[in-house]
Amino acid sequence: MSRSLVIVFAAFVAVTAYAAGMGIKPGLWEVKIVKQIVDGRDQTAQMAGAADKMQQAMANMPAAQREQMEAAMKQHGMGQGSDGGFRICITPEMAKRDKPVLDKEGRCQPATVTHNGNQMSFEYSCAFNGSTMSGKGISTISGDTVTTHVDATRTDSKGASHTMQNDTQMTFVSADCGDLQPAGAAK
Repeated sequence: MSRSLVIVFAAFVAVTAYAAGMGIKPGLWEVKIVKQIVDGRDQTAQMAGAADKMQQAMANMPAAQREQMEAAMKQHGMGQGSDGGFRICITPEMAKRDKPVLDKEGRCQPATVTHNGNQMSFEYSCAFNGSTMSGKGISTISGDTVTTHVDATRTDSKGASHTMQNDTQMTFVSADCGDLQPAGAAK
């Protein structure tokens, strides 16, 4: 897995570990990566730059190519947001879950989940393509905002280890997801 995919995966883990069982609203949410540190190096500016370049590239694509790219994102339950963010749809069923959803394929399982007021702490362990990832995080819900912090360690199939810290913020946009389907439901 390339370094950029490690960063994206870590972001995905943090994002999808939304505050299930904490009264989160179903509907459309915008997610932004606030801070990203990989192996002690702050990657936040690079992530923001990459997101800006992607939005700019999409804006400059021919309509058919842009539609194809947007359709590919929607297949993964994501839509383009603003300021480098992206959007996800949370169903009422997802909002009621007592555990975070880390990935639909079941490669990442929450080992422990504890709730304390408006906070949910969790630990998880993942295995995929000969690599492992384990970590812990905490999500805090405050009105229409969910902040999540995750610390993780990834060991690749050759035994090389990488540490990651990730902070994300989810903001409620609307009760209506429009044409964006939740992850796993998009066709």
